[in-house]
Amino acid sequence: MLTTIHHVQLAIPEGEEDAARAFYGDVLGLSEVPKPESLIKRGGCWFQCGDVKVHLGIMEDFCPATKAHPAFVVSDLSDMRQRCDAAGCVCIDGDPLDGFARFHVSDPFGNRIELMQLL
Repeated sequence: MLTTIHHVQLAIPEGEEDAARAFYGDVLGLSEVPKPESLIKRGGCWFQCGDVKVHLGIMEDFCPATKAHPAFVVSDLSDMRQRCDAAGCVCIDGDPLDGFARFHVSDPFGNRIELMQLL
């Protein structure tokens, strides 16, 4: 029986860790956490905020995930939208979903990210 999700992994192009840090750290507000020594050589970076863990791994023939996506619940969707707007991200309102306000944004690599808040 599944009990929780340990982390979400998304792919990024090689050498783009700084752009990832700017988006996932500065815009979304996640803290970078050290990767285990055995995985550092693979590149990429890991982030966390409470129980939410995002692992960004290098993909040689990178192709963004434009349909499949993580959906993160936030405490203040308006503030998150302002942060995304200020960073020059394009925010797209999601279709209505019972009990949630939400929008989608792409990370710097074109991966789709959903941000949602309980109403």
